[in-house]
Amino acid sequence: MTHPTRPFPWVGLLTLSTAIFFMVTSEFLPTGLLPQIAADLDVSEAQVGLLITIFAGTVVLTTAPLAALTRRFERKHLLLAVLVLFAIANVGAAIAPDYALLVVARVLGGLAHGLFWAIAGAYSGHLVPRHQIARAVAVTSGGGTAAFVLGVPAGTALGTALGWRAAFGVIAAIVLVLLVLVVRFLPAVQHRPTLATGEITLPARRDPTFPAVLFICLLVLIVVGGQNVFYTYIAPFLIDSAGFAEASVGALLFVYGGAGAIGLVLAGFLGSRFPRGGLYGMLGVVAVSVAGVGLSAGVPLLVIVLLFVWGAAFGGIPTLLQTRLLHTASARVRDVGAALLTTAFNIGIGGGAAIGGALFVVLPTPALALVQAAIIGFGLALLVVVDLVRARRAPVAVADDDVADESSVPLITGSIVLPDHSQRDGREPR
Repeated sequence: MTHPTRPFPWVGLLTLSTAIFFMVTSEFLPTGLLPQIAADLDVSEAQVGLLITIFAGTVVLTTAPLAALTRRFERKHLLLAVLVLFAIANVGAAIAPDYALLVVARVLGGLAHGLFWAIAGAYSGHLVPRHQIARAVAVTSGGGTAAFVLGVPAGTALGTALGWRAAFGVIAAIVLVLLVLVVRFLPAVQHRPTLATGEITLPARRDPTFPAVLFICLLVLIVVGGQNVFYTYIAPFLIDSAGFAEASVGALLFVYGGAGAIGLVLAGFLGSRFPRGGLYGMLGVVAVSVAGVGLSAGVPLLVIVLLFVWGAAFGGIPTLLQTRLLHTASARVRDVGAALLTTAFNIGIGGGAAIGGALFVVLPTPALALVQAAIIGFGLALLVVVDLVRARRAPVAVADDDVADESSVPLITGSIVLPDHSQRDGREPR
């Protein structure tokens, strides 16, 4: 049972956040170094953009199977093994002599990345009681935001100054140090709920919260896919369309990522108080600001302002979506939901990059921004419609955050109801 005065696990969550920082930095590093990698390996920029798709495609194909195969393993030990594999993948990228071997390194990184998120996506939910989930997710999500604020811009600057291989090599070295921090500071968790006497385990697809989990994953696919149609090719846009110098791309990505930190702070507030309205607002601002970026390519100052607004709005969206999933999913499907959310994120990343790559060769780059705005707008409209339909079907039960409480989940056939003092899953009774 979680004691009401149990301290908030700041150190453990910040350690997990640091691991997320380097995972995200490595995933998106080719975005900022796209021209350098293309020139060094004598391939097109579109081919380098496909490294994002290949990485994400690997995550999509392997996350769910790997999560199923490893679900019996202790989460902390499995996380350490994943980080070792991730370090090896970055070493491989740093020393790859040609494009084909760089692809192999990215596939290996995708294997590690997918299983990492299947673990990390639900880890914060295991560390804290239900009412602290939004706060915990905001802390761990800070690692992803910091990757855009510092990681990708710093990696871009390092790659520009010392060569793109050095950027991957530095990440590999730091991950080895991170292993020590995880061993020392990240608490182990019990990720499998204890069944009550007579209770039987049913497949996740028969859990009553599973359809809502699937919708959140669909929404993630649409929103993240739309985001990466344009963002994957932000460096060519800034250089060729907006007229910025190649050396300034890192600084501009820093502006975008720094704004994302503001969005993350807002998400921590909105996730606990106005999760639905906050998500609606942030999606709407992203759609409008990205369209503005595309339409103002000839006005560099306006591009910078809108880049900041875009970053601030999008910075909080992943946190709000993950919080919504952890609240919506029952304890029985939380880890499965985290794995599916990871898969959806990476289908969106890879699919968006692939669509953007196909459009990149036939459309002016600013037009990709308008495509992104349209896709994000569609996702917002779909979310509003689904929430309205759910509210009409259950007008009394639906609260502002519109999430499921495990106490409302119907009992599985054969379950025996235990009194509150007999709860054995480590949760506070409701």
